[in-house]
Amino acid sequence: MKHKKLWMALIIVFCLVIVAFMVKAYFDGKFDSVESLQAYIQGFGVFGPLVLTVIQALQVVIPVLPGFLGCAVGSVLFGTIGGFLCNYIGISAGSIAAFVIAKKCGAGFVEGLISKEKYDKYAGWAAKSKSYTALLFWGMVLPLFPDDFFCYFSGLTKMTIRKFTWIIIIGKPWCILAYSIFFDKLGGLL
Repeated sequence: MKHKKLWMALIIVFCLVIVAFMVKAYFDGKFDSVESLQAYIQGFGVFGPLVLTVIQALQVVIPVLPGFLGCAVGSVLFGTIGGFLCNYIGISAGSIAAFVIAKKCGAGFVEGLISKEKYDKYAGWAAKSKSYTALLFWGMVLPLFPDDFFCYFSGLTKMTIRKFTWIIIIGKPWCILAYSIFFDKLGGLL
């Protein structure tokens, strides 16, 4: 039991250090454009794909970071498949983390992430809707859906982690693959 608490403390400290580095990079302008993010990722050399994966996970958990930048950068730097894998793994991990955070921290925490109006509009509906699971799935498949926020909202519903994870695993790759192909082709034209 003592070792378990130590490992949890180390994991929390590690996550806080990563978040601190990402926040500093954000305020230093490293996430302002595709070009600035590309330069930032390239600065990590062979660890670039890992850094991009972590950034994509964090951009879901901290919904102020623009996720499409990571999709563009991944595809341009690592190609369609490499960019897709970094983005899919990172975004999926971040989505599941957001769900778990909402389950553990509750409505008060989620309400603090967004405006009261948005929270009241979506959270109440998500908790009561019989079609929420289908909407969530299709939202993960389709581009431009505010899925970061819906990952948090889903954590407030009675949905299980298992069901949510399957929705992410099956629904999320299609949108990310489309972005990866688009940005890889676009990058080849630039």
